Amino acid sequence: MRFLIAVLLSIAGLLSPLRTMAASADVEATIKTVNVDSLSLTLDDGKSYTVPEEFNFDGLQAGVKVIVFYTEVDGKRVIDDLEIVQ
Repeated sequence: MRFLIAVLLSIAGLLSPLRTMAASADVEATIKTVNVDSLSLTLDDGKSYTVPEEFNFDGLQAGVKVIVFYTEVDGKRVIDDLEIVQ
């Protein structure tokens, strides 16, 4: 019985729609523009990244090198975490 449950849970995990909807990734790049009003950053890779409302923009400006950890949701790159590269 335990084996059957384990197999069913494995199959359910593989077929889960959440698995394909939210893929986490990271990128290392330099900030091109910071837009506090629209809660977004544009990096020198030409892509725009949305940040949550509680995001802290301190120390972020054009020319700062960062590592951005993001999740793609509905075609938008949403930042989960950001590190400034020294």
